[in-house]
Amino acid sequence: MMFSDLNAIWFVLVGVLFGGYAMLDGFDLGVGALMPFVKKDHDRRILYNSIGPVWDGNEVWLVTGGGALFAAFPEVYATVFSGFYLAFIGLLFMLIFRAVAIEFRSKEPWGWWRRMWDWSFTVGSVGASFLIGVAMGNIVRGVPLDARHEYAGGFFDLLNPYSLMMGVTTVALFMMHGSIYLHMKTEGDLQQQVRGWISPLIILFIVCYSVFNLATLLYVPHITDVLRDQPLLFAVVVFLVLAIANIPREIHHGRDARAFLSSCATMLLLMSLFGMGMFPNMVYSLPNPENSLTAYNASSSQKTLRIMLIIAAIGVPIVLAYTVAIYTIFRGKVKLGKDSY
Repeated sequence: MMFSDLNAIWFVLVGVLFGGYAMLDGFDLGVGALMPFVKKDHDRRILYNSIGPVWDGNEVWLVTGGGALFAAFPEVYATVFSGFYLAFIGLLFMLIFRAVAIEFRSKEPWGWWRRMWDWSFTVGSVGASFLIGVAMGNIVRGVPLDARHEYAGGFFDLLNPYSLMMGVTTVALFMMHGSIYLHMKTEGDLQQQVRGWISPLIILFIVCYSVFNLATLLYVPHITDVLRDQPLLFAVVVFLVLAIANIPREIHHGRDARAFLSSCATMLLLMSLFGMGMFPNMVYSLPNPENSLTAYNASSSQKTLRIMLIIAAIGVPIVLAYTVAIYTIFRGKVKLGKDSY
Protein backbone atom coordinates (compact mmCIF):
# COMPACT_ATOMS: atom_id res chain seq x y z
CA MET A 1 0.00 0.00 0.00
CA MET A 2 1.36 3.38 -1.01
CA PHE A 3 2.30 6.01 1.54
CA SER A 4 -0.46 8.37 0.46
CA ASP A 5 -3.09 5.63 0.58
CA LEU A 6 -2.64 4.85 4.28
CA ASN A 7 -2.59 8.49 5.28
CA ALA A 8 -5.68 9.28 3.22
CA ILE A 9 -7.49 6.25 4.61
CA TRP A 10 -6.79 7.36 8.17
CA PHE A 11 -7.81 10.92 7.36
CA VAL A 12 -11.18 9.56 6.17
CA LEU A 13 -11.51 7.14 9.08
CA VAL A 14 -10.92 9.83 11.70
CA GLY A 15 -13.44 11.99 9.86
CA VAL A 16 -16.00 9.16 9.85
CA LEU A 17 -15.63 8.67 13.61
CA PHE A 18 -16.02 12.35 14.42
CA GLY A 19 -18.82 12.60 11.85
CA GLY A 20 -20.57 9.70 13.55
CA TYR A 21 -20.27 11.52 16.86
CA ALA A 22 -21.71 14.73 15.40
CA MET A 23 -24.62 12.84 13.85
CA LEU A 24 -25.47 10.77 16.92
CA ASP A 25 -24.62 13.00 19.88
CA GLY A 26 -25.79 16.00 17.87
CA PHE A 27 -29.45 15.20 18.45
CA ASP A 28 -28.73 14.54 22.15
CA LEU A 29 -27.26 18.02 22.45
CA GLY A 30 -30.13 19.43 20.43
CA VAL A 31 -32.68 17.88 22.79
CA GLY A 32 -30.91 19.54 25.72
CA ALA A 33 -30.98 22.91 23.97
CA LEU A 34 -34.73 22.54 23.40
CA MET A 35 -35.53 21.63 27.01
CA PRO A 36 -36.52 25.20 28.14
CA PHE A 37 -39.34 25.24 25.56
CA VAL A 38 -41.08 22.33 27.32
CA LYS A 39 -42.94 23.37 30.48
CA LYS A 40 -44.61 20.24 31.87
CA ASP A 41 -42.54 17.92 34.05
CA HIS A 42 -44.09 14.87 32.37
CA ASP A 43 -43.05 16.15 28.94
CA ARG A 44 -39.53 16.96 30.14
CA ARG A 45 -39.21 13.40 31.40
CA ILE A 46 -40.14 12.19 27.93
CA LEU A 47 -37.32 14.31 26.48
CA TYR A 48 -34.84 12.81 28.93
CA ASN A 49 -36.03 9.28 28.23
CA SER A 50 -35.92 9.79 24.48
CA ILE A 51 -32.12 9.95 24.72
CA GLY A 52 -31.67 8.02 27.99
CA PRO A 53 -30.81 4.63 26.45
CA VAL A 54 -28.45 5.99 23.79
CA TRP A 55 -26.66 9.18 24.88
CA ASP A 56 -23.69 7.49 26.57
CA GLY A 57 -23.22 5.08 23.67
CA ASN A 58 -23.22 8.04 21.29
CA GLU A 59 -20.27 9.55 23.13
CA VAL A 60 -18.27 6.38 22.48
CA TRP A 61 -17.78 7.77 18.98
CA LEU A 62 -16.05 10.84 20.43
CA VAL A 63 -13.72 8.70 22.53
CA THR A 64 -13.00 6.40 19.59
CA GLY A 65 -12.34 9.36 17.30
CA GLY A 66 -9.94 10.88 19.83
CA GLY A 67 -8.13 7.55 20.16
CA ALA A 68 -7.85 7.20 16.39
CA LEU A 69 -6.49 10.75 16.10
CA PHE A 70 -3.89 10.02 18.79
CA ALA A 71 -2.80 6.78 17.12
CA ALA A 72 -2.72 7.95 13.51
CA PHE A 73 -1.82 11.64 13.82
CA PRO A 74 -0.14 12.13 17.21
CA GLU A 75 1.31 15.54 16.33
CA VAL A 76 -2.14 16.85 15.44
CA TYR A 77 -3.51 15.45 18.69
CA ALA A 78 -0.73 17.10 20.70
CA THR A 79 -1.01 20.48 18.98
CA VAL A 80 -4.80 20.69 19.13
CA PHE A 81 -5.21 19.47 22.69
CA SER A 82 -2.44 21.69 24.02
CA GLY A 83 -3.38 24.79 22.01
CA PHE A 84 -7.12 24.43 22.68
CA TYR A 85 -6.57 23.27 26.25
CA LEU A 86 -8.88 25.73 28.03
CA ALA A 87 -11.58 25.31 25.40
CA PHE A 88 -11.45 21.52 25.72
CA ILE A 89 -11.56 21.75 29.52
CA GLY A 90 -14.70 23.87 29.09
CA LEU A 91 -16.15 21.26 26.73
CA LEU A 92 -15.34 18.50 29.21
CA PHE A 93 -17.13 20.33 32.03
CA MET A 94 -20.16 20.92 29.79
CA LEU A 95 -20.36 17.22 28.95
CA ILE A 96 -19.91 16.26 32.61
CA PHE A 97 -22.67 18.56 33.88
CA ARG A 98 -24.95 17.36 31.09
CA ALA A 99 -24.37 13.72 32.01
CA VAL A 100 -24.80 14.37 35.75
CA ALA A 101 -28.06 16.22 35.07
CA ILE A 102 -29.50 13.22 33.21
CA GLU A 103 -28.68 10.88 36.09
CA PHE A 104 -29.48 13.15 39.05
CA ARG A 105 -32.63 14.90 37.83
CA SER A 106 -35.02 12.09 38.73
CA LYS A 107 -33.49 11.31 42.13
CA GLU A 108 -35.75 13.77 43.99
CA PRO A 109 -39.28 15.06 43.27
CA TRP A 110 -38.61 18.63 44.48
CA GLY A 111 -39.39 21.30 41.89
CA TRP A 112 -36.26 23.38 42.52
CA TRP A 113 -34.10 20.26 42.30
CA ARG A 114 -35.45 19.28 38.90
CA ARG A 115 -35.33 22.83 37.54
CA MET A 116 -31.68 23.12 38.60
CA TRP A 117 -30.70 19.97 36.71
CA ASP A 118 -32.88 20.91 33.75
CA TRP A 119 -30.93 24.14 33.37
CA SER A 120 -27.66 22.28 33.92
CA PHE A 121 -28.67 19.93 31.11
CA THR A 122 -29.52 22.84 28.81
CA VAL A 123 -26.41 24.90 29.58
CA GLY A 124 -24.20 21.82 29.17
CA SER A 125 -25.83 20.92 25.85
CA VAL A 126 -25.73 24.43 24.38
CA GLY A 127 -22.22 25.08 25.72
CA ALA A 128 -20.84 21.81 24.35
CA SER A 129 -22.44 22.42 20.94
CA PHE A 130 -21.07 25.95 20.80
CA LEU A 131 -17.54 24.95 21.80
CA ILE A 132 -17.48 22.11 19.25
CA GLY A 133 -18.46 24.62 16.58
CA VAL A 134 -15.84 27.15 17.72
CA ALA A 135 -13.14 24.47 17.57
CA MET A 136 -14.17 23.43 14.06
CA GLY A 137 -14.33 27.08 12.99
CA ASN A 138 -10.74 27.61 14.08
CA ILE A 139 -9.63 24.46 12.26
CA VAL A 140 -11.27 25.72 9.05
CA ARG A 141 -10.02 29.32 9.37
CA GLY A 142 -6.57 28.40 10.61
CA VAL A 143 -4.62 29.02 13.79
CA PRO A 144 -1.09 30.40 14.33
CA LEU A 145 1.47 27.58 14.41
CA ASP A 146 5.21 28.07 14.74
CA ALA A 147 7.92 26.16 12.90
CA ARG A 148 7.72 23.36 15.49
CA HIS A 149 3.99 23.00 14.80
CA GLU A 150 3.08 24.32 18.24
CA TYR A 151 0.15 26.66 18.81
CA ALA A 152 1.50 30.23 18.98
CA GLY A 153 -1.67 32.10 19.94
CA GLY A 154 -3.70 32.65 23.10
CA PHE A 155 -7.13 31.57 24.32
CA PHE A 156 -8.89 34.72 23.12
CA ASP A 157 -7.43 34.30 19.63
CA LEU A 158 -9.77 31.32 19.34
CA LEU A 159 -12.80 33.55 19.95
CA ASN A 160 -12.67 35.29 16.58
CA PRO A 161 -15.91 36.31 14.78
CA TYR A 162 -15.63 33.55 12.16
CA SER A 163 -15.31 30.75 14.72
CA LEU A 164 -18.02 32.25 16.93
CA MET A 165 -20.33 32.21 13.90
CA MET A 166 -19.47 28.55 13.39
CA GLY A 167 -20.37 27.94 17.03
CA VAL A 168 -23.80 29.57 16.59
CA THR A 169 -24.37 27.60 13.37
CA THR A 170 -23.53 24.34 15.14
CA VAL A 171 -26.02 25.07 17.93
CA ALA A 172 -28.71 25.78 15.30
CA LEU A 173 -27.83 22.57 13.43
CA PHE A 174 -28.02 20.42 16.55
CA MET A 175 -31.32 22.00 17.62
CA MET A 176 -32.80 21.23 14.20
CA HIS A 177 -31.47 17.66 14.38
CA GLY A 178 -32.80 17.24 17.94
CA SER A 179 -36.28 18.50 17.06
CA ILE A 180 -36.56 15.98 14.21
CA TYR A 181 -35.44 13.18 16.52
CA LEU A 182 -38.00 14.24 19.14
CA HIS A 183 -40.77 14.27 16.55
CA MET A 184 -39.90 10.65 15.80
CA LYS A 185 -39.86 9.63 19.49
CA THR A 186 -42.92 11.49 20.84
CA GLU A 187 -46.66 11.41 20.26
CA GLY A 188 -49.82 13.35 21.08
CA ASP A 189 -49.73 16.99 22.15
CA LEU A 190 -45.99 16.97 22.76
CA GLN A 191 -45.34 15.75 19.23
CA GLN A 192 -47.53 18.52 17.84
CA GLN A 193 -45.55 21.04 19.90
CA VAL A 194 -42.28 19.63 18.57
CA ARG A 195 -43.67 19.67 15.02
CA GLY A 196 -44.07 23.44 15.31
CA TRP A 197 -40.36 23.83 16.07
CA ILE A 198 -38.99 21.99 13.04
CA SER A 199 -39.61 24.49 10.21
CA PRO A 200 -38.39 27.56 12.18
CA LEU A 201 -35.27 25.65 13.23
CA ILE A 202 -34.57 24.57 9.65
CA ILE A 203 -34.86 28.21 8.58
CA LEU A 204 -32.61 29.31 11.46
CA PHE A 205 -29.96 26.78 10.46
CA ILE A 206 -30.14 27.72 6.78
CA VAL A 207 -29.72 31.41 7.62
CA CYS A 208 -26.77 30.75 9.95
CA TYR A 209 -25.15 28.37 7.49
CA SER A 210 -25.58 30.82 4.60
CA VAL A 211 -23.95 33.64 6.58
CA PHE A 212 -21.14 31.30 7.61
CA ASN A 213 -20.54 30.23 4.00
CA LEU A 214 -20.50 33.85 2.87
CA ALA A 215 -17.87 34.60 5.52
CA THR A 216 -15.88 31.57 4.30
CA LEU A 217 -15.93 32.83 0.70
CA LEU A 218 -14.82 36.31 1.80
CA TYR A 219 -12.28 35.60 4.53
CA VAL A 220 -10.97 32.03 4.14
CA PRO A 221 -9.33 31.93 0.70
CA HIS A 222 -7.64 28.54 1.10
CA ILE A 223 -11.04 26.88 1.43
CA THR A 224 -12.41 28.89 -1.51
CA ASP A 225 -9.52 27.68 -3.67
CA VAL A 226 -10.33 24.06 -2.85
CA LEU A 227 -14.01 24.56 -3.70
CA ARG A 228 -13.04 26.05 -7.04
CA ASP A 229 -10.62 23.23 -7.86
CA GLN A 230 -12.93 20.34 -6.89
CA PRO A 231 -16.19 20.29 -8.90
CA LEU A 232 -17.23 17.17 -6.95
CA LEU A 233 -17.95 19.40 -3.97
CA PHE A 234 -20.77 21.02 -5.93
CA ALA A 235 -22.48 17.60 -6.19
CA VAL A 236 -22.17 17.19 -2.41
CA VAL A 237 -23.78 20.61 -1.93
CA VAL A 238 -26.67 19.58 -4.21
CA PHE A 239 -27.27 16.41 -2.18
CA LEU A 240 -27.07 18.49 1.01
CA VAL A 241 -29.78 20.86 -0.23
CA LEU A 242 -31.96 17.90 -1.25
CA ALA A 243 -31.52 16.24 2.15
CA ILE A 244 -32.58 19.40 3.99
CA ALA A 245 -35.52 19.98 1.64
CA ASN A 246 -36.71 16.39 2.15
CA ILE A 247 -37.09 16.82 5.93
CA PRO A 248 -40.33 18.91 5.94
CA ARG A 249 -41.68 16.73 3.11
CA GLU A 250 -41.28 13.55 5.16
CA ILE A 251 -42.69 15.24 8.27
CA HIS A 252 -45.74 16.34 6.27
CA HIS A 253 -46.38 12.76 5.14
CA GLY A 254 -45.90 11.38 8.67
CA ARG A 255 -42.73 9.49 7.84
CA ASP A 256 -40.77 10.43 10.96
CA ALA A 257 -38.01 7.85 10.53
CA ARG A 258 -37.29 9.02 6.98
CA ALA A 259 -37.21 12.63 8.16
CA PHE A 260 -34.65 11.67 10.80
CA LEU A 261 -32.58 9.77 8.22
CA SER A 262 -32.61 12.88 6.02
CA SER A 263 -31.38 14.90 8.99
CA CYS A 264 -28.62 12.34 9.57
CA ALA A 265 -27.70 12.55 5.89
CA THR A 266 -27.50 16.34 6.28
CA MET A 267 -25.03 15.94 9.15
CA LEU A 268 -22.87 13.45 7.23
CA LEU A 269 -22.84 15.58 4.07
CA LEU A 270 -21.80 18.63 6.10
CA MET A 271 -18.93 16.66 7.63
CA SER A 272 -17.99 15.41 4.15
CA LEU A 273 -17.80 19.00 2.90
CA PHE A 274 -15.66 19.88 5.90
CA GLY A 275 -13.24 17.01 5.24
CA MET A 276 -13.05 17.53 1.47
CA GLY A 277 -12.45 21.24 1.96
CA MET A 278 -9.63 20.61 4.45
CA PHE A 279 -7.73 17.67 2.90
CA PRO A 280 -4.81 17.17 3.21
CA ASN A 281 -4.61 19.84 5.92
CA MET A 282 -5.63 18.82 9.43
CA VAL A 283 -4.59 22.01 11.23
CA TYR A 284 -4.12 24.92 8.85
CA SER A 285 -1.50 27.45 9.95
CA LEU A 286 -2.45 31.10 9.64
CA PRO A 287 -0.64 33.28 8.60
CA ASN A 288 2.15 30.80 7.76
CA PRO A 289 0.69 27.94 5.67
CA GLU A 290 4.08 26.23 5.47
CA ASN A 291 3.71 25.35 9.18
CA SER A 292 0.40 23.54 8.65
CA LEU A 293 -0.13 20.03 9.96
CA THR A 294 -1.27 17.68 7.22
CA ALA A 295 -2.21 14.04 6.89
CA TYR A 296 1.34 13.46 5.63
CA ASN A 297 3.69 15.44 7.84
CA ALA A 298 1.90 14.74 11.14
CA SER A 299 1.17 11.03 10.90
CA SER A 300 2.57 8.02 12.66
CA SER A 301 4.93 5.68 10.86
CA GLN A 302 3.62 3.55 8.02
CA LYS A 303 4.00 0.44 10.16
CA THR A 304 1.89 2.01 12.93
CA LEU A 305 -0.78 3.11 10.44
CA ARG A 306 -0.89 -0.38 8.95
CA ILE A 307 -1.21 -2.12 12.33
CA MET A 308 -3.79 0.37 13.57
CA LEU A 309 -5.81 -0.10 10.39
CA ILE A 310 -6.10 -3.82 11.17
CA ILE A 311 -7.26 -2.97 14.70
CA ALA A 312 -9.73 -0.44 13.32
CA ALA A 313 -11.09 -3.03 10.88
CA ILE A 314 -11.96 -5.14 13.93
CA GLY A 315 -13.06 -2.40 16.34
CA VAL A 316 -15.16 -0.10 14.14
CA PRO A 317 -17.62 -2.84 13.09
CA ILE A 318 -18.08 -3.68 16.78
CA VAL A 319 -18.96 -0.05 17.54
CA LEU A 320 -21.33 -0.01 14.56
CA ALA A 321 -22.97 -3.25 15.64
CA TYR A 322 -23.44 -1.95 19.19
CA THR A 323 -24.96 1.28 17.87
CA VAL A 324 -27.36 -0.54 15.54
CA ALA A 325 -28.38 -2.95 18.31
CA ILE A 326 -29.14 -0.17 20.81
CA TYR A 327 -31.22 1.83 18.34
CA THR A 328 -33.08 -1.30 17.27
CA ILE A 329 -33.87 -2.36 20.85
CA PHE A 330 -35.08 1.11 21.89
CA ARG A 331 -36.91 2.02 18.68
CA GLY A 332 -40.43 3.40 18.78
CA LYS A 333 -42.19 6.02 20.86
CA VAL A 334 -41.09 6.87 24.39
CA LYS A 335 -43.21 5.34 27.15
CA LEU A 336 -42.64 6.32 30.79
CA GLY A 337 -42.39 3.49 33.29
CA LYS A 338 -41.13 2.79 36.79
CA ASP A 339 -37.52 2.65 35.59
CA SER A 340 -37.70 5.86 33.55
CA TYR A 341 -35.71 8.98 34.36
